Amino acid sequence: MSVSVGVRRVPLRVGPRRLLPDLTGWGFVLPATLVIVGLSLFPAAWALLLSLRDGDLISGGEFVGLQNYRDMLSDTDLLAATGHTLLYTVLFVPGSVLLGLPLAIALNRPIRLIGFYRTCIFVPYVVSAAATGILADFVFDPEFGVANTLLQAVGLPRMGFMQDPGQAMIVLVVISLWGGVGLPAVVYLAALQDIPRELTEAARVDGAGWWQVFTNVTVPQLRPATVFLVIWQTINALQLFDLVYTTTKGQPLDSTTVIVFYLYQQAFQLFHSGYGAAVAYGLFVLTLVVSALALWYSRRGEAK
Repeated sequence: MSVSVGVRRVPLRVGPRRLLPDLTGWGFVLPATLVIVGLSLFPAAWALLLSLRDGDLISGGEFVGLQNYRDMLSDTDLLAATGHTLLYTVLFVPGSVLLGLPLAIALNRPIRLIGFYRTCIFVPYVVSAAATGILADFVFDPEFGVANTLLQAVGLPRMGFMQDPGQAMIVLVVISLWGGVGLPAVVYLAALQDIPRELTEAARVDGAGWWQVFTNVTVPQLRPATVFLVIWQTINALQLFDLVYTTTKGQPLDSTTVIVFYLYQQAFQLFHSGYGAAVAYGLFVLTLVVSALALWYSRRGEAK
């Protein structure tokens, strides 16, 4: 390998001294990399082998091939859990994104105590699921909850909330929006601050109002952030477990049993770990397909 300097060609030698910094860096990074990759690949491979057997988490069980995956196709309980998960996803993902954008616009204004307001919006996102579940039980308890107390104060009837099969999933979505809208707000806030002022100023000079500036300048500039948020929030919604576990336990009448909670019941309560592993891989494929469709749709929109 050589580099031309004027007419003369000077050879570049790659000796041990030039490689030493790279090798030193890899020496520091490699142990942690092996641990992280090992902790990711080994459970995945083990779960794949487990999904091909009918044993529990202790005994190996009998090899059944793809029978666990065939059983998934006729499992009405799994079908119901899938429907509940998709309903939650359809309500939560657009809701969190649509609420996050106006919050980000409001938090992007130069007002007093803006740092305090931004912190208040983001804090619920980092609160643990256990704390969120305890707070939700306190607020939405049918007998002594704050929500029913406020409803009675304004003359409205009491609600069942998480003890009503028709309301429980909606209440979970509301709780999730309270705890999850902080991420879209922060991401959109960062994206708004990256939009060049020259674009908005040029649009105003051309006579565009605030709505035209928002729809024709701001929204297109926020497309990458929107794609990221839709994919990220969809993955989180499809993997919903902790909130269900700390509040409803899939009840009432299994109306809030989602895929991951159903997987937990099969693997750790009924000890059908092989079938639970198959459900986990089915959820992985579903998540992969939904994410791929979202990416394809976003790139298709950019190409137009």
